[in-house]
Amino acid sequence: MKIKTHIIFSFLILLLCLSTGISQKNEPNVSIRKANGKIKLDGIHDEADWQTAQVASNFRMNFPYDTASSPWQTEARFCFDEKKLYVAIRCYQLQTDYTVQSLKRDFGPGTTDVINVEIDAYRDGLNGLVFSVSPFNVQREGSINEGNDLDLNWDNKWQSEVKNYNDYWDVEIAIPFKTLRYKLSNDSKLNEWSINFVRTKIKNFETNTWAPVPGVYHPLTLSFAGKLIWLDPPPNPGLNISIIPFVASGLAQNSIRNTDLRKTSDDYNFTRSIGFDAKISVTPALNLDLTVNPDFSQVEVDDQIANVSRFELFFPEKRQFFIENQDLFARFGFPSSRPFFSRRLGLVFNSVTKQNDIVPIIAGARLSGKLNNNLRLGVLNVTSNSKKFSEEKKSPTNNVSVVTLQQKIFGRSTIAGIFVNQLNNLNSLNETQRKGFNTYNSVAGLEYNLFSKNNQWIGETYFHRSFSPDKNKRGNSYAAFLSYNPNNFSVRFGTLSVDSFFTADAGFIPRSAYRFLISGAEYYFWTPKSKKIRRINVGISSEQNTDLQWNNLDYFINPFVSVEFNSQASIGIGSNIQYTYLYEPFDPTNGLIEEGEQELPVGPYYFNQFSMEAFTGTSNNLNAYGELNIGQFFKGHITNISGNVSYRIQPIGLISMEFDYYKIDQDKPYPSASFILIGPKAEISFSRSVFLSSFFQYNTQINNFNINTRFQWRFAPVSDLYIVYTDNSFAQEIQPNIHFLSNKNRAIVAKAVYWFN
Repeated sequence: MKIKTHIIFSFLILLLCLSTGISQKNEPNVSIRKANGKIKLDGIHDEADWQTAQVASNFRMNFPYDTASSPWQTEARFCFDEKKLYVAIRCYQLQTDYTVQSLKRDFGPGTTDVINVEIDAYRDGLNGLVFSVSPFNVQREGSINEGNDLDLNWDNKWQSEVKNYNDYWDVEIAIPFKTLRYKLSNDSKLNEWSINFVRTKIKNFETNTWAPVPGVYHPLTLSFAGKLIWLDPPPNPGLNISIIPFVASGLAQNSIRNTDLRKTSDDYNFTRSIGFDAKISVTPALNLDLTVNPDFSQVEVDDQIANVSRFELFFPEKRQFFIENQDLFARFGFPSSRPFFSRRLGLVFNSVTKQNDIVPIIAGARLSGKLNNNLRLGVLNVTSNSKKFSEEKKSPTNNVSVVTLQQKIFGRSTIAGIFVNQLNNLNSLNETQRKGFNTYNSVAGLEYNLFSKNNQWIGETYFHRSFSPDKNKRGNSYAAFLSYNPNNFSVRFGTLSVDSFFTADAGFIPRSAYRFLISGAEYYFWTPKSKKIRRINVGISSEQNTDLQWNNLDYFINPFVSVEFNSQASIGIGSNIQYTYLYEPFDPTNGLIEEGEQELPVGPYYFNQFSMEAFTGTSNNLNAYGELNIGQFFKGHITNISGNVSYRIQPIGLISMEFDYYKIDQDKPYPSASFILIGPKAEISFSRSVFLSSFFQYNTQINNFNINTRFQWRFAPVSDLYIVYTDNSFAQEIQPNIHFLSNKNRAIVAKAVYWFN
């Protein structure tokens, strides 16, 4: 009864807040007509249709201030034909001021001069697409989820051309209607899309937008977009089927070592595989994705993270099959309690090595998109193979299904339901191998997400229930969160409960049997008259974890002050007041405990730390970010220095170095250690279609030195040849027969992908 009351009360609070959301007034609009002639995509705006098209102009600044027009103006126009949407844009800028990090596609935010075309064809203020072009015609595309969350892993077909002049550059963009997601209507009033243009100029850093976006919000926030009015209705894109086959071949070597790690032999494995993906537009707004025998060898390797916590770390999804409409599947719950986590698919926990192993995905299908203007559907089904760890240990073949429905209400808010089911085929396992596995695990849940029309109120509340043949895996997770974010301050509060029985085998639940409370407040002192300082932020944040009986497990209180500069640079300091109750012995070095040392005992621990961070901004070719944490740590002290230094070699590429250093000193006999993670990276572009990247990760915490080198040739639109080399070796000597660069394993893979449309 308490749970039910809690959920109902949370819903009422969030619904009451809707009355404060006032929609943006006087949104700018621009019209679009069907072209009378042929548009030649050459970057030159000389067609008659461009001369008669309405102009979107008078761009307003978003950064560093939102109170003035941009000194570097932009003009944009639209037209279309039966197959493509065309955009012509003129960006005023001195050619000598260009900043272009490289010629490689999908460049990161804040690294390159860019014009972004933001399209929300449903005007729901939550989901959209972004098409971006640099002055050197380097392209980038991405999807926007939950109003302003940009994901650059989405990939699709479109074209652009750029023409450069001394004091401006012109771009023409052609986006096939088959690439877009929209609903057709015979009612001209419904043929209106939300659009915005967001332009970033790196030198003397500035961001400006066509539809004004307050400086406190991300410039791509969809709720502030303007209106595209179709004077002639958009066409039916027709049947859209894309087949994307691949062939891959590789050679892998693994060093076989005995119990004292002495190398006994090498195991070589030659691999060959073929498979395909398919994209089928069931309707212009509903897409079916299929994959058979997928291969993800070309996906960028994860950045390693040093871990001094007791819990599993979260890594983002980068595989293309799982990206589009990702929020329909991956955003249910809180960050620390997700009922579905797509990174679980294709991975299995090896109970022998205590590490995650890759297992082949046999096939998958995903249906996602809009059923109508307000209702979205997501259906996912993926089957993964089994894997043998030893004679006694083997994982079963499993099938994971996810079904979600999301209904938009109150303008931008949504109510949604999710059902996740993992089936394990135990028939191929013997009695010993079946231990630890159940035939199924399911999670069902309801969720309400609040997004006010003016973006000031954001909230969430949910209830999830897990089901299993094992009664000890039938539990609940529920939560509520609310934040208020006007121009001058921000306040937030949230609560989460995960009981001891809640289990989501296909989800991300790093911790159970606890309650979580989060709160925080910030005040922004804007300084519009200052030539250097943009604003000063003063705030406090706190987190508290208790057990289910409300006994303290952890708390974290962080008062802080930060200064943001007009140059995009920033600096901040804070104090971290912490408490932790260890309910089982713990090694804070996570594996570096030495003979004679003991794990920290069960009990309470109090410690205080000082933190400082600084960022140079990206206006200069050399830029850096650094963070320092120093102070008490359990029964001793800790020093942590981390950051990134990068140098932009325009327009060839980027050389960077990530680093993370820990020094843990504990009173004897408790474990002390120093370890470092260094990650030099080089990204080189030889042209707009040939790229080379190398990423080295030297990690003494896990004693591993990883090399990942990837060559990519984009020989046709969204079609690539990859050659990927991966090498893992020991990072440092641990005994006479194990020294720096002693091999663990290595592999080289060649893969070709072609997009038939």
